[in-house]
Amino acid sequence: MHGRIKHLFYGACDPKTGACGSITNLFLEQRLNHHTSVTGGIQAEACGKMLSVFFADRRKQHKEAKDKPG
Repeated sequence: MHGRIKHLFYGACDPKTGACGSITNLFLEQRLNHHTSVTGGIQAEACGKMLSVFFADRRKQHKEAKDKPG
C-alpha cells in the first residue's frame, strides 16, 4: 500500500494470517488514501505447494541446526 502499487497479483491465500481476503482485507479499507486492485488465486494450487515445501524445508533446517551438538 505504501509503495503505491496499482495492482497486486498473488497465487496462494494464507488462511492463517492473510491480509488480502483470508483473515482481513486491508486493500478494501476505505479509510486509507491509496487503493490497490487485487487479483488472487493465480495458480493457487502450485503456489500453495511451493510455499508448503519452502516452509517445511525451513522447519527441517531449523530442527537440524537445533539438534546439532556444539
